[in-house]
Amino acid sequence: MSVTELADRVWNGAADANGIAGFHIAGGGVHEVADGVGWRPGFGNVITLRGGGELALFDTGNPADAGKLHADVRAWTDAPLTTAIYSHGHIDHVFGVGPFDAEADAAGRRRPTVIAHESVPDRFRRYVLTNGYNTVVNRRQFRQPDLTWPAEYRYPDVTYREALTVGHGDLTLELFHAKGETDDATVCWIPERGIVCTGDLFIWVAPNAGNPQKVQRYPVEWAHALRRMAALGAEVMLPSHGVPIFGADRIRQALTETAEWLESLIAQTLEMLNAGARLDEIVHTVRPPARLADRPYLQARYDEPEFIVRNLWRRYAGWYDGNPATLKPAPDATLAAAVAGLAGGPARLADAAIRAAAGGDLRLAGHLAEMAILAAPDDPAVHRVHADVYGTRAAAEESLMARGIFGWAAARSQKIADSTG
Repeated sequence: MSVTELADRVWNGAADANGIAGFHIAGGGVHEVADGVGWRPGFGNVITLRGGGELALFDTGNPADAGKLHADVRAWTDAPLTTAIYSHGHIDHVFGVGPFDAEADAAGRRRPTVIAHESVPDRFRRYVLTNGYNTVVNRRQFRQPDLTWPAEYRYPDVTYREALTVGHGDLTLELFHAKGETDDATVCWIPERGIVCTGDLFIWVAPNAGNPQKVQRYPVEWAHALRRMAALGAEVMLPSHGVPIFGADRIRQALTETAEWLESLIAQTLEMLNAGARLDEIVHTVRPPARLADRPYLQARYDEPEFIVRNLWRRYAGWYDGNPATLKPAPDATLAAAVAGLAGGPARLADAAIRAAAGGDLRLAGHLAEMAILAAPDDPAVHRVHADVYGTRAAAEESLMARGIFGWAAARSQKIADSTG
């Protein structure tokens, strides 16, 4: 199946649009989507640009894929890599330069120039500072217990603030800064080919604008960036996750509807925030536009609307959620022990969790099961209930974020139950 055929199938809902998992078409490697422009799919797509006897890359892939990426690119062209552009500093976009650096060293030529927004180095320094935390949360998010967060990074050689134009053979790479999933995003517009490279500003799922375990996201600026890209009139859109989109009308629709989806969440959240509503009320009230519910690029398979609402609250209202009990709360374990005492013991809480889950109220079941293990942290029977409740919760979720956290909680309790039961 060709790239254009796959892209058409995804657009029409005949193929899975889960961009986070990546797509691997028959034959793999780099697929030419325009004269001198290639698309190499993976967990973090890479855009290859050939011109003037030189090679440029927009994004460079993830740590596990650097060697294969190098081999795939070399099967497409033997032109020396002179420029690599990071769409942003997430690790699935910045770890493919190493083999090309080594290649340049071996040939006695200059290493490729890496270009990124000026905030990327700060991101790398933060990753080093919080290496342990990033290891923990990404193990949980992606359910990879052996994952180790990188401690060394290929820093950019050239940074820019608002915009930068890079000549590459007969191509002009017009880079501009945007905020969205990150504060350090770069969009690349190639006017000669009518191609826009979006990085993670479009990822074939609902925008990752609320990730509960990661730093601040920027839904407002993200919507602005989507509308700015839509105004370019691109004929080809190459996202860094998921398949390309071909055709100006489809590109405009995907970008403007994603902007509309975000803008609706923003407007509803701010309206309730300004009216004095608590975070709890807002989270359980705000919903994305119903008319966009069937769009393949707006399914909540990675992040979720209610997480975006929480992120908006964090940005505009701080961490206090409006509930005075949570301003200076009792320790979780103390509260759980008190509730367990009122209920007649942790086992009673666990039983109530089972009943709530059986009745379909998994949110309430989660609260009760968590209180039960906090009140009886060494009780294998209570942990078995907790594992069952959170296993059920994980199975019922569509988003990777929720499945990762709930599944991790279930596995932790199951391990305790098995080792002490």
